[in-house]
Amino acid sequence: MLKPCEQTNHSNQPLRILRMAELTALLGISRSSIYEKLNPKSRYYDADFPKPIRLGAASVGWRSTSVDEWIVSRTV
Repeated sequence: MLKPCEQTNHSNQPLRILRMAELTALLGISRSSIYEKLNPKSRYYDADFPKPIRLGAASVGWRSTSVDEWIVSRTV
């Protein structure tokens, strides 16, 4: 059985988890903007925005494949 960090995605690439600093740099938006996109009560809510995954008691990350797919869907 593969360990979580060794799991692969559909293209057989290692699963990469983006932490908040990487995500904000990649998307060019602030930390608070990311949380606004995740909050259903916010006027900036985006139902298609990738959901974070829990990494530990106080840490989250985003699957790079989910983020890449979201970016592509926004540019079409």
